[in-house]
Amino acid sequence: MKMTLNAIEDGTQAIIAKMPAGECGQRLEALGLYPGKAITKISGMPFQGPVTILLDQRQIAIGHGVSSRLLVDVESRDRTSS
Repeated sequence: MKMTLNAIEDGTQAIIAKMPAGECGQRLEALGLYPGKAITKISGMPFQGPVTILLDQRQIAIGHGVSSRLLVDVESRDRTSS
């Protein structure tokens, strides 16, 4: 299921699905973020504060505006086989 980085819960692992366009996307790529890369959301601050993610053993803070345009793919953990 694709969602914005802001919308997923803290502690959730996800795969980057789509990056913001333009200079913003280029800056994220310079930090090592690109489509297909696995990340973990560590925390999201209230009142449109930054989102902290874990990427390759590094913590990175991303502003609210950017994280609201970064699409990630989250797999459902609730699936059980019957």
